[in-house]
Amino acid sequence: MKELVESIAKALVDHPNEVQVRAVEGEQVTVLELRVHPEDLGKVIGRQGRTAKSMRTLLGAAGMKLKKRFTLEILE
Repeated sequence: MKELVESIAKALVDHPNEVQVRAVEGEQVTVLELRVHPEDLGKVIGRQGRTAKSMRTLLGAAGMKLKKRFTLEILE
């Protein structure tokens, strides 16, 4: 799942070498923390959060297949 978020983010940004994804395992949910270059933050979030919402939807759908819950946090 970490690789999915990383590949999507790298396709969106101007500085793909600065994309970092960290998985924090919890009891019920896995939190994926996404860090990008400050200039690319808007590209990952998108207009009115549409791109970020789409990435979260993909995580939810893929998580259902794996029977796990994932959340995405975009960090500055």
